[in-house]
Amino acid sequence: MSSVFAIIEDGGRQYRVSAGDKLPIDLREDVEPGQSVTFDRVLLANGGGDSVLGAPLISGATVAAKVVESVHKGPKLEIQKIRRRHNSSRRHTGHRQKHTLIEVTDISVPGLQVVESQEPSGEAG
Repeated sequence: MSSVFAIIEDGGRQYRVSAGDKLPIDLREDVEPGQSVTFDRVLLANGGGDSVLGAPLISGATVAAKVVESVHKGPKLEIQKIRRRHNSSRRHTGHRQKHTLIEVTDISVPGLQVVESQEPSGEAG
């Protein structure tokens, strides 16, 4: 089992990603489901025992992902404004942020040594 992870930056936010992770990022209107997306702003990468730290970015490092959903709606946020003792002054609005859902497929960092961790055995002595 590989325990490689990276911290990437996209849209002013930082995400900790591993291969196989699904995460929502800011909406990208120019992508279709199944299309690949590459992130080159990698701040840190860890291969299990070895880490590579960027200053501020790791040169040549990329994280590849594929688009699962081009438009994914976030949770419903309800905003209600009430002024006390003014029964006629109420306002209720709602909002659902739209995201693009991606699945990380590959993390490529030059010079990173990957340490394969072994699964602990479930049998007790």
